Amino acid sequence: MVGTVFPEFDPRSLDVGWSTVRNVLNHGGQTTLFRKKLTIKKVYETLSRVAAALGPGSRKLKEQLIEGLLTSADSDETDILVRIIFGEMRIGASEGVMLEAIAEAGDAPLGVVRRALMMTGDLGKVAEVALSQGEEGLTKIRASLFVPLKPMLANMAEDAAEAIEVHSGETAFEHKYDGARIQIHRRDGETRIFSRRLSDVTDSVPEVVELVEQSVGGGDVIIEGEVVAVGANDRPLPFQDLMRRFTRVKNVDEMVELVPLRLHLFDVLYLDGELLIDEPYRRRWEILESIAPGELLAKRIVTSSPEEAERFLKEALTMGHEGLMVKRLDSPYTPGSRGKAWFKIKEAETLDVVVAAADWGSGRRRSWLSNYHLAVWDEDKPMVIGKTFKGLTDEQFRWMTERLQSLKVSESSYTVHVRPMLVVEVAFNEIQRSPHYESGYALRFARVKRIREDKGAMEADTLQGVEELYEKQFRYKDRVDL
Repeated sequence: MVGTVFPEFDPRSLDVGWSTVRNVLNHGGQTTLFRKKLTIKKVYETLSRVAAALGPGSRKLKEQLIEGLLTSADSDETDILVRIIFGEMRIGASEGVMLEAIAEAGDAPLGVVRRALMMTGDLGKVAEVALSQGEEGLTKIRASLFVPLKPMLANMAEDAAEAIEVHSGETAFEHKYDGARIQIHRRDGETRIFSRRLSDVTDSVPEVVELVEQSVGGGDVIIEGEVVAVGANDRPLPFQDLMRRFTRVKNVDEMVELVPLRLHLFDVLYLDGELLIDEPYRRRWEILESIAPGELLAKRIVTSSPEEAERFLKEALTMGHEGLMVKRLDSPYTPGSRGKAWFKIKEAETLDVVVAAADWGSGRRRSWLSNYHLAVWDEDKPMVIGKTFKGLTDEQFRWMTERLQSLKVSESSYTVHVRPMLVVEVAFNEIQRSPHYESGYALRFARVKRIREDKGAMEADTLQGVEELYEKQFRYKDRVDL
């Protein structure tokens, strides 16, 4: 995303919370004595040091580094720095706009520029080639093994009938696994695994590497799949437990025993020198079947019957999976793109919650309260279980801002705390244990479904109900102590 510190495929993270920045701002971040002029290079180098600070004393070092930046910043620069730190630097320069700018500056067709980005996932590299070599250089960019392609994305479908209608009949339905998407590259016998964010996670999943080397045929290859964590009963574990395993870099062997992974392959993008992304999905699946054993393939059916697809969805949910993927049989693989060639169908739970506070937005939402602190009742006390800025229209954001301002009890430069009177219905995909909220829980992928003006505040759901829903998840999932 434009405006972030590190590229999408860079695993580094600033790991800085609002309390850290607020502490700096309240204790000298605005000092103007001995101010030094900031440069882009200086900011980048300092934030790189912030990301590299780990272990005992790292929190203090991060504060000192950030304080050094803010001490040298004027008020406008401080605002920009804070937004960059929190990934809120919405400057209107989306990837699409940047591609158009690169195409114009490099005097190259937009389609050529876009395909070059598909091949590399690196907007900076594409710009460099476009400006130095023009269209000719861009057309020479090819997919390279051990350089991950951006993943193809899917839109949401309401149900199977909608997907079948859009795909004009027979289409493929695959189990949508509640796991981590991976891209597997193998060249000359060496295998590397990349996450959906294009980070190299090979060292965290040694058993997946071994499985691919032993079971997947062919030579040089790029294949895609999903890894799912399973418990003692061989049923899926919640996504939260998978992430603890998936990001582990120390004591990996111990975690392999404690939280084993299952691999489900669903696409092949490259095989023995041939890039396959322009081949139809039907053909890519046939190739995948020819090189991978059936037990490693995502479970799927091909049908034009909504009823058969709905039965398949219920089967997936009963097995502890997330839902279904729907893929048009003649669709090419378009890295980084989201369209109607692929759909996802998921069953989402909903809760009625009260808004306990809201943060001011940024960029286009700067004048709106648009990030809502969601709470349920523990007797007569609101307990926050998550935040969301998703699901509302601009008109609804404006209405929510006015309504919450009328309920305000206190305000900081960033957050407005309100009387918990406004009820909204939120959809979510999973309830997770969380130490970040006093409630002990957090909603995964929460989004506002409806504003419930028809409900009184005390009609919102309770913490006890959240706890019951959390336990209900384990009807079909396993659990593990980590």
